[in-house]
Amino acid sequence: MSTPEKRGPGFERGGLFKDPTIGVGMNFLVTPGGSLRGEVEVPGDKSISHRALILSALAEGPSEVTGLLEGDDVLATASALRQVGVKIDMIEGQRCRVQGLGLTGLTAPDAPLDLGNSGTGFRLLSAVLAGQTFASVLTGDHSLRKRPMKRIIDPLMLMGATIHSSEGGYPPLKIYGHYPLSSIEYELPIASAQTKSAVLLAGLNANGVTRVREPSQTRDHTENMLTGFGCPVEVSGGVISLCGGARLSGRTFSIPRDFSSAAFFLVGALIGSESELTLPSVGINPTRTGALDILRLMGADIQIMNHRNVAGEPIADLKVCACRLRGIDVPSTLVALAIDEFPALAIAAACADGKTSITGVGELRVKESDRIRSIVDGLRALTIDVEEYPDGMTITGGRFSGGKVDSCGDHRIAMAFALAGSVSRGPVRVMDCGLVQTSFPEFSDVARKAGLRLEVEPRS
Repeated sequence: MSTPEKRGPGFERGGLFKDPTIGVGMNFLVTPGGSLRGEVEVPGDKSISHRALILSALAEGPSEVTGLLEGDDVLATASALRQVGVKIDMIEGQRCRVQGLGLTGLTAPDAPLDLGNSGTGFRLLSAVLAGQTFASVLTGDHSLRKRPMKRIIDPLMLMGATIHSSEGGYPPLKIYGHYPLSSIEYELPIASAQTKSAVLLAGLNANGVTRVREPSQTRDHTENMLTGFGCPVEVSGGVISLCGGARLSGRTFSIPRDFSSAAFFLVGALIGSESELTLPSVGINPTRTGALDILRLMGADIQIMNHRNVAGEPIADLKVCACRLRGIDVPSTLVALAIDEFPALAIAAACADGKTSITGVGELRVKESDRIRSIVDGLRALTIDVEEYPDGMTITGGRFSGGKVDSCGDHRIAMAFALAGSVSRGPVRVMDCGLVQTSFPEFSDVARKAGLRLEVEPRS
C-alpha cells in the first residue's frame, strides 16, 4: 500500500472551521427577531462531492474538482480512498486533484475504513470494494453503526461479494471482494438513490449489463457523472443500465452549491418578517428539488434566475421573499425528491396556516436520527401541535414558543430548528449541534451574516 501524501491546508477533519467552538460538544442559542437579508452562499453539494471523489478515484488519470464540500462526511470519504491507495491533494479554494487508479487499481487497506457519520460514503464505497480482489472492513461512528445496510448487502451479495455484518445487517461490514462480479437485474424495494448508485458502481466491475429498476425517480447524480467520466448509461422507463468494464477517464468539473443546505435558508426567509435572500449558483437538478415544488404549493415566493448548466448539472440563483404559507397534503410523487429536506419543510409547515400532512416518509426513521421522531419531539418542545404516524406526521401551523430542542446529533434537525428560533416567542436552544460540520461547516457564520441571531455555545 502506498504511503498517503501529506494533506493540504484544511484537509484534516475539523480543520476548516472558522469558529473554534465548533465541534461535537456544541449547542445553538437563537434569539428571535431580525430578518434574513442579502446573499447567502451555501457550500458545495454533498451528494455530488462524494461521487466526484469516488469516480475520480476509479478513473484513469488525474481529475480536478472545484467547489468540493469540505465537510466531515466528504473528508471521511477522501480519507478512506487514501487508505486504498488513491492520491488526493487539496488546493486552496475548495479544489482538489485526484490521481485515479482505474477500476481495479485500488489496494488493500491496512486498517478498517472509518466513514464517521457518512452513510453515503459508506454505502457507495462498499459497492466499489465489493468488486475488488481484497478484503476490507468499513465502520463508522455510533450513529452510523445504527443505520441499516441490508439494502446494499443483498444486491452486492447477489453479484458475488461476500459480506459479513453485525446482526441485522448493521455496520461494521467486512467485505470480501470478488472480481469480476456478476451483473444483475435488480428492482429496488424502496426508492433509494444510494442503493441505486451502489448497484451501478458495483456494476462497473461486473460481467455484462447491470440493470436497476426504481419504483419512483430518485436523484440521478451518479448516472450523470458516470456519463461525464465516459461510461455510457442508458435510462429508459425507470430502468438504469450500464455495461461493466467501461473505462472511466479523468476530467475537470465543478460542483454546484448544495440544494439541501439552501433549503434551510429558503424556509428561514419565507417565515421571517420582511426577509429577502438570494442564494447564488445552487444546484436545481429536478431529482433533488422536490422541496422547491412543495414550498411553492404552500404559496412560497421563490424565483429561479440565471438558469445555466455546469458539468451536466443545472444550477441557478434563487431569490426568496417572506410570505404567508398555507398547509397542504404533500404529494406522494414529491416525497423521494425531497427526502433530505423534510426537517426544513416541517418548520415551514409549523408556520403555515392550517394543517400539513406528510406521509410515505418512513425512510426518515433510518437517517442520522429517527427524523420523524426528532421532528415531532422538537415541534412539541416548542408547543406546535403535531400528530405522528409510522410513516409521517400531520403538523398544525401555529407559533413557536421558546424552549429547548434536542437535535439527536442530527445535522439537519439542528439547522432546521435553529431557523425556527428566528420566529419564536422566546429564545430557542438547540442541543448537540456539532455534526452540522458534516454537511455545512460554516453554517453558524453564514446564518449570522444573513441576520440570524445565533450564538454557538460549548455543550456543558
